[in-house]
Amino acid sequence: MVMPVRNEELSLAESVRSVLGQDYPGELEIVLAVGPSRDRTAAFLERVAASDRRIIVVPNPTGQRPGGLNAAIKASRHAIVARVDGHAVLPPGYLRAAVRELEQTGAASVGGIMAAQGVTPFQQAVAWAMTSPYGVGAARFRTGGHPGSVDSVCLGVYRRGAIDRVGGYDETCRRAEDWELDHRIRRAGGVIWFQPELRVTYRPRSSVRALAEQYFNDGRWRRVVARQHSGTNNARYLAPPVAVLATALGALALGALAGVAGLAALISGAAGAWPAAAACGLAVPALYVAGILGVAAMTARRMRRSAVAWIPAVLATMHVAWGIGFLTSPRSLLPGTGSSATG
Repeated sequence: MVMPVRNEELSLAESVRSVLGQDYPGELEIVLAVGPSRDRTAAFLERVAASDRRIIVVPNPTGQRPGGLNAAIKASRHAIVARVDGHAVLPPGYLRAAVRELEQTGAASVGGIMAAQGVTPFQQAVAWAMTSPYGVGAARFRTGGHPGSVDSVCLGVYRRGAIDRVGGYDETCRRAEDWELDHRIRRAGGVIWFQPELRVTYRPRSSVRALAEQYFNDGRWRRVVARQHSGTNNARYLAPPVAVLATALGALALGALAGVAGLAALISGAAGAWPAAAACGLAVPALYVAGILGVAAMTARRMRRSAVAWIPAVLATMHVAWGIGFLTSPRSLLPGTGSSATG
């Protein structure tokens, strides 16, 4: 089990307990690559590593996930490597079931659903959005579906040889690193297998700012992956930037039409021209706002009111942050173009 961690003090104890509590019948080790942290993550890991020989801690000086994963895999000893996050909680029997699926399918990697679960009303709204087509599109590892071959899965359980054959994680890819690795594995002939019975509990971000940063960086680095591997974009990835562009163009059109209509009104006395122009410019953003309010209304019977109240803001944050990140992603982030700015 390999886990890159940084600033995970609040959720790490629960995550580590869920790993050590697995009923896997073979040998089990957990290798944690710890990055520079502002909290007491490193001190916690020092204590637990001293108390359990199955825990190995290695440094990850860059603090970036791909580098941490490669460092943890290098320090590991076994032929099966399971990716875990500091925000993830594995249910009992998860590893046993995943390895059985790996053996039965012959796949290079297997994984299931990222079952987001929140504690606070805000987190509950984020969890709902992260597991709904309205929030993330038709990604099977988010919303479910039938078992089968897919592009990528949540927290894959890999054959060590499949990772080694493609050279491990790309350390220049600061986000979407699992998708990028799975793409190279598939290109080399390996199969990535989705099994919905495998569910990993995920604790969402706890504030609007943290959620916006997460999705901005995800969108930014997904654009990098799209540039690296042409033809890998699809409607799910393009929907947020298209929505952001449409809304921005609507606002620009509003300003331009209002100016023209105002001038026309002065010349001809057509007092109704400006309201008509304003209606045209506001059409797209108004439709979007109406849409997310309608989605929130549909969930009202299934969630607490305090969580439902957050849904419009959560959806808008996820869509807009991801879209802006995708649209503004600089070409300098592409490997070999000079800059290695962090994401």
